[in-house]
Amino acid sequence: MTMTTFEEATAPLRGELLAHCYRMLGSAAEAEDLVQETYLRAWRAFHGFEGRSSVRTWMYTIATNTCLTALKSQQRRPLPSGLGQPPGDPSRPVVEDHSVPWLEPLPDQLVWGQGSKRPDPQDAAEVTEGVQLAFVAALQELPPRQRAVLLLREVLQLSAAETAEALETSVASVNSALQRARATLGEGASSAGRRVDELSEQEQELFRRFCDAFERYDIPAVVGLMAEQSVWQMPPFDRYYVGREDIAALIGGQCPASGPMDLRLVPTVSNGQPAAAMYLRDEDGSYRPFQLCVVDVVDGGITQVVGFFDATAFAQAGLPELLDA
Repeated sequence: MTMTTFEEATAPLRGELLAHCYRMLGSAAEAEDLVQETYLRAWRAFHGFEGRSSVRTWMYTIATNTCLTALKSQQRRPLPSGLGQPPGDPSRPVVEDHSVPWLEPLPDQLVWGQGSKRPDPQDAAEVTEGVQLAFVAALQELPPRQRAVLLLREVLQLSAAETAEALETSVASVNSALQRARATLGEGASSAGRRVDELSEQEQELFRRFCDAFERYDIPAVVGLMAEQSVWQMPPFDRYYVGREDIAALIGGQCPASGPMDLRLVPTVSNGQPAAAMYLRDEDGSYRPFQLCVVDVVDGGITQVVGFFDATAFAQAGLPELLDA
């Protein structure tokens, strides 16, 4: 088998394998590394590929087991709401906690490749199915093998027999693990935000108004677009905030912006969901990356905003390092 043959057979799978590894790990950076490891392992074994399964299933088998090996030495990646603590008090200073390996966003541009266009909605939906933040956060509650079974069976739609072969176990063990995974998740993943290709015109307008309200620094307008019991969280800050009143107090009391155009928002897509790259005005008038906000839109309302303060996410999303004044 030549390298050309290998690349022709496996290169089109890179984006969906990245999404799969992200679901398993909750980290875009680690997912990139493990996709590289998957391709290295696959190339070494390609001469022995007998075609008993599709190349796609074979690659997913390698990727899943590569992730399971990595997860043996890693902690789960939660959001602040997954730490078992009560909601935060917005009147108290926010506290960073870098001891926790937080869940990371997955900018869509990282999946499709820098500089490439987003594919048509159907192809995009197939790849980004199950990468919404709420779903990936819920997956973190599962032991790694249950996580793998759930993803292979319910996201990738492999049969119980194919899943058992991929994980080198029995069909009975697969069915048992799937039942336990479903019981653990319960309703935990049902509140996942809508993908951008699912948004109605009214929901798209809602998101535009949300971005506009922030640029005007109209806090009542911002929270007025959110559900009554919406959630705001901002890893690596270790608390989450619930309800319009507390979210308004948090933004008004602790956001470094103070007036119109202190913030500029650039719409983007992360985790298949509407997202806004928030830039903060510097002393020289330019705008620097502040946080990447991934927005959950459910039933026509904003139910959650997760703001990620890692500038790496801006680079992964192909966003500029600086906006001119």
